[in-house]
Amino acid sequence: MAENPSIFDEDVQCIKSLCYFCHANCGVLAYVKDGDVIKIEGDPNYSSQGGLCCRGTSALLHVNHPARINHALKRVGEKGEGKWEQIPYDQAIQEVADKLNQIKAESGAEAVASAGGTTRTDDWARRRFLNQFGTPNGFHNALLCWIPTFMAETCVAGWSPFETDLGAARSLILWGMNPAASTLGGMHGYTDLKLNGMKMIVVDPRYSETASKADLWLPLRPGSDAALALAMLHTIIFEGMYDINFVTEWCEGFDELQDHMIDYSPEWAEPITWLPAEKIREAARMYAMNRPGCIQWGCTWDQNGSTSTTASHALALIRAICGNLDIPGGDGMPGPALNFLTDEELELNELLPEEVKSKQIGSDKFKLTSWPGYQMISDNAVRKWGKTLPTEWFCEAHGPSIFKAILTGDPYQVRALICNATNPINSYGDAKMTLAALKKVEFLVVVDYWMTPTALQADYIFPAAGALERPTIITHYGATDSLMGGRRAIQPKYDRHTDMVFWRKLGLACGQDPANWPWETEEEAYWAVIEPMGLPINNYNEFVDNVRMYFPPLHQTKYVQNGGFWTPSGKVECNSSILRELGYSGMPIYTGMAESELTTPEVAEEYPIVLTTGGGFMPYHHSEHFQMQGIRYLYPDPYFCINPDLADKLDIKQGDWCWIETRRGRIKMRAGVEPIVDPRVVMCPRGWWFPERDGAADPDNPFGCLESNVNTLTSVDDWDCDPMGGSWNNRGLMCKVYKCGDLDNVFRSEDAQFSIPGSAKEPGIHMTYSEMKTCREPIPFEKPAPTKEVPEGYVWTWQDDQLYQKGTGFKLDESGWLIDPKDKSYVDAYTGWHYDANQQCLVDTSTGKKYTMDRQEIQELAGVRLYPGTAEAPFEITSQALIWDAEKGYATFAGAKGEGKIFNPDTQWVMGIEDNVYYDQHMGYAYDPNENNLVDMETGARYTMSYEPINAGVAEAHVEADAAAAAMADAGDYADAQAAAEASDEIAAAQEEE
Repeated sequence: MAENPSIFDEDVQCIKSLCYFCHANCGVLAYVKDGDVIKIEGDPNYSSQGGLCCRGTSALLHVNHPARINHALKRVGEKGEGKWEQIPYDQAIQEVADKLNQIKAESGAEAVASAGGTTRTDDWARRRFLNQFGTPNGFHNALLCWIPTFMAETCVAGWSPFETDLGAARSLILWGMNPAASTLGGMHGYTDLKLNGMKMIVVDPRYSETASKADLWLPLRPGSDAALALAMLHTIIFEGMYDINFVTEWCEGFDELQDHMIDYSPEWAEPITWLPAEKIREAARMYAMNRPGCIQWGCTWDQNGSTSTTASHALALIRAICGNLDIPGGDGMPGPALNFLTDEELELNELLPEEVKSKQIGSDKFKLTSWPGYQMISDNAVRKWGKTLPTEWFCEAHGPSIFKAILTGDPYQVRALICNATNPINSYGDAKMTLAALKKVEFLVVVDYWMTPTALQADYIFPAAGALERPTIITHYGATDSLMGGRRAIQPKYDRHTDMVFWRKLGLACGQDPANWPWETEEEAYWAVIEPMGLPINNYNEFVDNVRMYFPPLHQTKYVQNGGFWTPSGKVECNSSILRELGYSGMPIYTGMAESELTTPEVAEEYPIVLTTGGGFMPYHHSEHFQMQGIRYLYPDPYFCINPDLADKLDIKQGDWCWIETRRGRIKMRAGVEPIVDPRVVMCPRGWWFPERDGAADPDNPFGCLESNVNTLTSVDDWDCDPMGGSWNNRGLMCKVYKCGDLDNVFRSEDAQFSIPGSAKEPGIHMTYSEMKTCREPIPFEKPAPTKEVPEGYVWTWQDDQLYQKGTGFKLDESGWLIDPKDKSYVDAYTGWHYDANQQCLVDTSTGKKYTMDRQEIQELAGVRLYPGTAEAPFEITSQALIWDAEKGYATFAGAKGEGKIFNPDTQWVMGIEDNVYYDQHMGYAYDPNENNLVDMETGARYTMSYEPINAGVAEAHVEADAAAAAMADAGDYADAQAAAEASDEIAAAQEEE
């Protein structure tokens, strides 16, 4: 490549790509020369409006970084020793497959588990492999990020209302999110809307950049989100601020909810939240009295452990009873995509045996986000939408319980773990226990960009292709009906591969059916996704080049057109039937924080400071980008935030190295003394490690992965986790803070010793998975008996007293027909054929064949229905030039003139069966679409569409003039082409005169 190539060089190609370094997936223009990217910039025509943060602009450094893993590596030393042998990629795949098959044969497929990362992967491909392999134990860190919220909201209203219509909103709650720092392209939008009169409420313990712009800032105690949400819900109900018309018409169980909420007053919440009761009322009034309004999700309440889903549940009800669901200015409920393939349709979930699902670790305790809850929610979604959620993200094994199973063998021994784009030591709770599990697991495979603390423990490492080396399709976890895409800028360098290629190769090497892996590249798979949309394109790259973003027409108040919501009952369920059937309360109940000055005063006595962790911070994303020198320069050391008053009390100065300690351990960070948090609180960033160190030098603390990692301080004990969704507690813990002393400033081996439970005074395993209980016992539920006979092949749902066909989810109508929820069409209950009202026939949508109402196959020719043996035409023949052929069952011209032609009563034209030429039904003239006139094929004479003769010489001159003009234009002779075109127009005018 020439030195300093310019993007304006003739051989430079501009490719529309996407950033893959956080959820925003900003648009990127990649300039490629000689197969390499020479420059990137933000795409101004993408939703991100051309903006790129420092993570996005580092893509060129990322793709060529010297620390990248570029080849398959096989461990040759002891675990964690850092000794590797470089081997061919396909050889490594086969060796891994052989080991996985051996474990499956000896211990069952469930002994193999897999941890995934945060939207760095084609998640459907991983689940497609796991389902074919036969293990239910796939998981992410998703339990801390949106998934419990999505499932709780779906239980209330039938889908998560996560798409905000801010343009028409009069109020907005930003709860646990800081777009002024995290969503660079969007913050000016919030500011503009606020200037236009929208009220903005920010819930955040920290006086953030966004909080400084709010109409009302609620600096709640970290971890008390559920109490605040319940008190706001109480206020809206008992001050009568709910939408009475919406509640009356569309909500079920509101009276029960009202009775249930009576004790959750702002006065009750005040000591829990540290917020004055009147401030809570002010927030509730500002939202409820400025309708329509939005509540924009932030992951904070997903990270509160025992109270997480209670907060999600209460917020879902606040939104619902105010009537802010799926309306202009409210929170939209898109539902699954009906016109392109969803992630769930790519996963092959039907191949996972039913008996295996019950073996999913954690599914007996945390049912909402594992197979029991997913199955109920999914079955209901199929009945109501016609499609459902993916299992990837929404149906998870419990990650911390997987790690405990590796260490304890309870509920059974997990022998193998595949980590794809994740570094669990730094991203899962109880990092010490997680590290111990990764050291102990019999077989560990890692797919990653870098040598992480997790990768260091691996038996095999596979190099991952990065953002510029892979195409990207964004469907928001398969939970929405919009789609965005980006092309790969370059082919993967070295021996890097995309994760879809990894899972496909591994699946085939394990002996999976090649027919279940039909696509060799993502471009092929993505084309299969979007092809059903029927766009005027031929492949995925054309989609990116010409369409890029697909947003369907906005359909709001869908519940009105559908005659109800997408819950089992068809109403917003204020007392959720799904949650009750799972053994939980159908209405939000407050359990109390795992640790607080109120619930555990004995803990608070030794650890008096409230600790909040888990927050993201620029320029990093999770535990990524620490290797990037330019990014590291911006934030070189781990800093925690401490109020000046508390810092003075503890004799801590700006930049001092300090210990932050909980019952589970301690970490080192530097003090950032700022008045943006309460004097009773300290705030620590997540994910910290030190890739610049020799990872193998300290086996107890590889790459310093425990030394400044907040997950060393957190608990994943079952009684501290959310009893419905399984999320663990990152917020509102109790800690103490003290300066590192001259003799106490080094992370010690005893600081790395794990215990189960995490707060046990002595290291080691003191309790197994089966012995540990959750904070709430299941509530017995007895399902009502059917009120009607349930035919074989059908299920009865007690909430709406309806029968649904197994497999399809189609509702059995009183008429005896089935109803397809996707398009509300009628379906024959015996054959599954759809009723076509226009043609009054049945259609087998899988084959396209048509049938009479007596289920006799209908013959067709050239798309025209035939009626062989029918004496008279079943439709009107409007021309004497046509005759009815009773034997063949269609109309055509008489004699030889009609051979090979068939009359189409729908178009009223006669069609040439072989040549697809249209013929006029009265005169039999052929239609010329280029000239928009009729041609007598016997004489060559031309006629207008009104049968007026056209001068043949003038017509031919017109055709020749058009052809000449086109040739000149193709040759670049635009001036002469223009003159020729004008001459053609003059001829056309003369033709019209004649």
